Amino acid sequence: MVEIKDLDYAADGSTLIGRLALPEGTDTRPAVLIAHEGGGLDDHQKGRAAQFAELGYVAFALDYHGGGVPLPDDDTIERCRDLWLAPERIRALACAGLDMLLAERRADASRVAALGYCFGGAVVLELARGGADVKAVVGFHPRLATRRPHDAANIRGRVLVCVGTEDPLISAQERLAFEEEMRAGGVDWRMNLYGGTEHSFTNPTSDAAGRPGVSYHQVSDDRSWRH
Repeated sequence: MVEIKDLDYAADGSTLIGRLALPEGTDTRPAVLIAHEGGGLDDHQKGRAAQFAELGYVAFALDYHGGGVPLPDDDTIERCRDLWLAPERIRALACAGLDMLLAERRADASRVAALGYCFGGAVVLELARGGADVKAVVGFHPRLATRRPHDAANIRGRVLVCVGTEDPLISAQERLAFEEEMRAGGVDWRMNLYGGTEHSFTNPTSDAAGRPGVSYHQVSDDRSWRH
C-alpha cells in the first residue's frame, strides 16, 4: 500500500507543505519530483504523487507558493509573474523540493526525474537550467520562456515538453525561442505538439474555471502521459 506524508519545509521566506508518497516495500527506488500548476498544490496535484508511488516511484509534490494549498486567482497571477522575473527564486524553490525528495532514504539520487505542469513546468525547467542532477525533465503545458536562456548549457538530463497547439499562453514564438535555446545549449530535448489542444489539458478540473483557452483534453492527456 502507498504511504502518504505531508511534509513542512522552508524556502523563499515561506513555510511550504509538500506531499511525499512512497511505494510498497523498503528498497531504494527511482524518484520523481512534481511541480504543481500555477494555481497551487491542490488535491489533484497531490494525487499525482500517489499515482507515481503506485507505479513504484518515490514521489514528492513540492509546494512553490506556500501553505500547501491553492491561491486565489489574483494572487496566483501576481505570484507567478514575480517568480518568473526572478529565476534564482524559482530555482531555490525547486531545489528545496528536490532536497526534500532526496532526504527520503528510499529515493535513489542517481535516478531522478522532475515533472511540472503549467507554471510548474517553468519551475522544473529552471531547476534543470540551474544544473541540477536530474536525468529527465518533463513539462506539461509549461511556460517555456526564461530570463536566463544561456543557462540551458547547464542542463544535464533529457528534456520533454508537451504543448497544445491552441494554447493561448504558449505562443508559437515562445515555442520557437525555446527550440533555439535548447539547440544553443546542446540539450537532448523533444517537444510534442498536440493538435486542437488548449492550456491545462492534463487537468480534468480545468474546465470548471470557465477561462477561454483553458480546457481538459482527454486524448492529449493520455498521449502525453504515455510519451
